[in-house]
Amino acid sequence: MLAACAIITRFFPLWAALFTLLAWLQPSLFADGKALIVPLLSLVMFGMGLTLSVQDFQRVLKMPGVIALGLVLQYSIMPLTALLISRLLGLGPELTAGMILVGSCPGGTASNVICYLARGNVALSISLTAFSTLLSVFLTPLITLLLVDASIAVPSEQMLFSIFIMVIIPVTLGLALNHLFGDKIQTLTPLFPAISVTAIVLIIAIIIALNAGSLLQLGVMLALAVALHNLAGLTLGYLAARVLRCDSATRRTLAIEVGMQNSGLAVALAFQYFTAAAALPGALFSIWHNLSGSVLASAFSRNKPLS
Repeated sequence: MLAACAIITRFFPLWAALFTLLAWLQPSLFADGKALIVPLLSLVMFGMGLTLSVQDFQRVLKMPGVIALGLVLQYSIMPLTALLISRLLGLGPELTAGMILVGSCPGGTASNVICYLARGNVALSISLTAFSTLLSVFLTPLITLLLVDASIAVPSEQMLFSIFIMVIIPVTLGLALNHLFGDKIQTLTPLFPAISVTAIVLIIAIIIALNAGSLLQLGVMLALAVALHNLAGLTLGYLAARVLRCDSATRRTLAIEVGMQNSGLAVALAFQYFTAAAALPGALFSIWHNLSGSVLASAFSRNKPLS
């Protein structure tokens, strides 16, 4: 069993690529699984909670500077690079608005999963996701207004409710079980990375299936823009943390938190406040950042974080 789990975890990018291709060629196999996305993410969050302790979060609260650094990096690097890349590649106004909207959104729960698989600081990752979501109530419309001259309203209550359901509750349950019955569930801990890989591969396949009809219409330049945007966030987040002499686990965490966005929120806001075309960057980002994140997690997981 453990050997099979190790194989599943080690070849994460391969499974992600294979299921992406399968979902694109046969979307009907996964398209009806939209309702499974939240439960799958919640399952992964529960597994992460089982690996955490109260002491992990106590340590995070003792590093407010790192939390502040992560928030500043996310809300500066991502919207500004979105604007720069859009202008350099000559994207139209609607696509540019969609790119900036992606960059102005908070971190997504998928970043917590990738951080977990990459051996980052999961407690820090979850904390940054929660804080960036709270701040997005004000920062997402403000940054969007400044960069694309359009005022939007952010559904803050729905966002907070979603993160509460998908992250806070399952992590708290896992944390409580680990605190109360840690010794008894120790043998189950090695299974959860494989469960996480399986869950996120299925999520990727569902997202691909739901967008299969529009993938070919997205265009090469938009695909390049989204890939560069994600790469800029991952790279600059990591380099900034390295320049500031953060430890290895923190560097990994900041790279992932900066580079991975709540693109689902960006899609919803674009449909509601802009146009269908403005929603395309968010749809493509949803697919791309999970694939790039899985590759990054695989590379990071081969080496233990150093202090």
